[in-house]
Amino acid sequence: MFIYGTAWKEERTEELVALALANGFRALDTANQRRHYFEAAVGAAVAASGLARDALFLQTKFTHRAGQDHRLPYDEHAPIGEQVEQSFASSLEHLRTTYIDSYVLHGPSLRGRLADEDVAAWRAMETLHDRGVARQLGISNVDRAQLEQLLGLARVRPAVVQNRCYARTRWDHAIRAMCRDHGISYQGFSLLTANRAELARPAVDGVMQRSGLTRAQVVFRFAQQVGMTPLTGTSSAEHMREDLRQDGVLAAADVALLEDIAAS
Repeated sequence: MFIYGTAWKEERTEELVALALANGFRALDTANQRRHYFEAAVGAAVAASGLARDALFLQTKFTHRAGQDHRLPYDEHAPIGEQVEQSFASSLEHLRTTYIDSYVLHGPSLRGRLADEDVAAWRAMETLHDRGVARQLGISNVDRAQLEQLLGLARVRPAVVQNRCYARTRWDHAIRAMCRDHGISYQGFSLLTANRAELARPAVDGVMQRSGLTRAQVVFRFAQQVGMTPLTGTSSAEHMREDLRQDGVLAAADVALLEDIAAS
């Protein structure tokens, strides 16, 4: 129901992942993309936690060359399928595990459609799924046309879509609807940081007063009530505990208000 996101934490990654685990998070999102993530530090925190592997949900990603810096987890001259295999093997080593719960294609190469290299990456990911080492597959930063294309060509259909979620698009309403229709789990990230203006409106203050929840709790509870799995990357132990609290349900009228907050 809630995932701790590990992007952009650099040298604090191990410390903050350990803090998240200590405060109750059991699902972690990372990527084998050293430009924005420190996957090996996530693995170090998991190992130090002493938690059983089957108590955790570990999600990581394959990132194409254009999304990487010079610290590549694969041979950039190898075919895409080999790059996926190399990146995945590196992820297993970083995360100190024998399988990944959710393996995600970290964004298509083009806008509006999937490129040949995206299809090649997905085919290699399907092979990992066939071997049982990638329990489910997903895609992130995807638009409607790309998701439709993937659903049409995939032998192993995506179980997860992870997108940056904007209030101005009614919280990615079109993609969420597609996910609901096809039994795909929708993960929303940047729920707070991408929507600062909308969440500062007096209408949200009213929801906070009626529900007794903090602003962040309102957003995350709303996300869960409309069927999203939210991500948070907070560095505050207090906020971690608050985010995971399950007391408090938003009234249907407040859910509807938040769904259209950008228009209010």
